[in-house]
Amino acid sequence: MSVGNWEGVSEFAAVAESGSFTGAARKLGISTAQVSRQVSALERRLSTKLLYRTTRKVSVTEVGQIYYQHCRQVLDGLAEAERAVTDLQQVPRGRLRLTAPVTYGETTLAPLINDFALRYPELQVEMELTNQKLDLVAEGYDLAIRLGRLSDSSMMARRLGTRTLYVCAAPQYLSSHGEPHSLSELAQHNCLQGTLDYWRFREQGRARNIRVSGSIRCNSGRALVDAALKGIGIVQLPDYYVDEDLQAGRLVSLLAHYREEDDGIWGVYPHNRHLSPKVSMLLDYLGASIGQ
Repeated sequence: MSVGNWEGVSEFAAVAESGSFTGAARKLGISTAQVSRQVSALERRLSTKLLYRTTRKVSVTEVGQIYYQHCRQVLDGLAEAERAVTDLQQVPRGRLRLTAPVTYGETTLAPLINDFALRYPELQVEMELTNQKLDLVAEGYDLAIRLGRLSDSSMMARRLGTRTLYVCAAPQYLSSHGEPHSLSELAQHNCLQGTLDYWRFREQGRARNIRVSGSIRCNSGRALVDAALKGIGIVQLPDYYVDEDLQAGRLVSLLAHYREEDDGIWGVYPHNRHLSPKVSMLLDYLGASIGQ
């Protein structure tokens, strides 16, 4: 295959995987117009329609599906060849895309990633902080940092550290409402809720979920911490939200006897993807740093 015949192949594969020209452009780091031009040129060269285009979506034709399967194998082979060359040099370089939850990313992960980037100036880091679980393969991510229990068995996972769930309240709340000493007493308290309507505990060696209710429900841990600090109610949140306030005495830890075993902090990456030096070394660095 001549050099010219490669034009449009990567762009077509990216459109097929992302379902849109915009998504493909974002993945490849080029303009949407350039993606469209390259794919159109490829279709003209092949004298066939690879994509159905409407104002709402883009879908792959039957011929396009067959062509995509062959192209994907070739592109994967090229990527593997590039990774083999990079492996020989053993220096993190090139683009590294990762995703992580918002608050944990802001408070803990981003400073560590920035320190890692300082060590390796040839590395270009793209970090997407979102609480949505992105499709790593379809969206081209090298790594995801995920917290708690893992549910996706199609991914490889490496444990980087642990987090602890604390139930806590401000001293002024406890002076007015008293302190709960058993799980059943939570029904008598204003429990500030996040995205779930239950809290997690361990009682007599078994995991137990307790339904809670209260006057405030919010998907922001920081907002719930603020409400707890103002004496509105009790919260259950991971350590990175409340550590400083617990140490300063602004919040008081409750029901420690029922605290669940520590959750995992995980580095997750696609099962069939070669673990490049930049990802492997970042995982080593995060494991050593978070483990401390």
